[in-house]
Amino acid sequence: MGRRNGSGGCVAVTIKDVARQANVSVATVSRALNGHENVAKAVRERVLHVANQLRYSPHHAARSLSSRRTHTIGVVLPDLYGEFFSELMRGIDQVARERRLHLLVSSYHGNPEEQGEALRAMRGRVDGLLLMSPFVGASASLEQNLSPAMPVVLMNSDVPGDGKPSLRVDNYGGARAMMDHLLGAGHRRIAFVAGPEDNFDARERLRGYRDALAERLPGAEPWILPGDFDEASGHRAGGALFAAPSRPDAVFAANDMMALGCLFALSQAGLRVPQDIRIAGFDDIPLARYVHPSLTTMRVDIAELGGRALRLLLDAAADPAAGEAGPREDVAPLVPQLMVRASTA
Repeated sequence: MGRRNGSGGCVAVTIKDVARQANVSVATVSRALNGHENVAKAVRERVLHVANQLRYSPHHAARSLSSRRTHTIGVVLPDLYGEFFSELMRGIDQVARERRLHLLVSSYHGNPEEQGEALRAMRGRVDGLLLMSPFVGASASLEQNLSPAMPVVLMNSDVPGDGKPSLRVDNYGGARAMMDHLLGAGHRRIAFVAGPEDNFDARERLRGYRDALAERLPGAEPWILPGDFDEASGHRAGGALFAAPSRPDAVFAANDMMALGCLFALSQAGLRVPQDIRIAGFDDIPLARYVHPSLTTMRVDIAELGGRALRLLLDAAADPAAGEAGPREDVAPLVPQLMVRASTA
């Protein structure tokens, strides 16, 4: 997009145009678009608003090939640490290599302001964007920090997205399936190690635990311990369970990393799994099948989630009108598969 000249042609919008309309210097526009901290919040928001209105793209895109394509896909994730994100990137990278595309990857560590900076860093550098934003309340990031013309696919995100394609895991159904397995095996005292309170995946898995317990065991009190989707919080939960006046029959952790931390804590304390207590997780990271005892979990094909998201993005980029037709209700969620292993046998 650009300004129309007097003869009806299209003139590319420059950084000077943005500066003139935002009533700031060119240097301030540059700092605001590149996420520098020495720009007042109100000024940055005004610059971004004007840049979006004018459909301004930084010079990285203008320097690209005559097709104006960078042949690069942006990936913005909440973190890069751990087997989940490693598997996710493996799936994305496999499809990118098949299509001869490059990847530009960034993370924001669960911080909404850093997420905005990561998104702004993608402007003009990528042909499309994969965004995983599972943190509740991040819905304004796309509108504030990206051009409306940017093809975007959301992954496991609680972001309205304004009609952008969204791909999710059926976290709620997966948690209910695990509870059906544990309750069906005769366990009645089932503790749940929850994930971060502001995380969409964690909330859905907790909701599945609560609803299954309420329906299958009316009157039973939920037994919920705090967690943070990492091994350390699972280890703390395991220590708390061991020190409790009475212990559960089984522990269902909202992800495998917490389940493994809990397993280690209980083993350290002298409890045998599964003889004394059962443990189950969610995700089926590669390590889950190689620990002792091997971990019962809900298998999410994490690599397929990444690969499928990129294929969906390339479809959206090839047909821009698809992203303007309203919410994409036709993108079926990935359904987790119950993997029963020795930790609940």
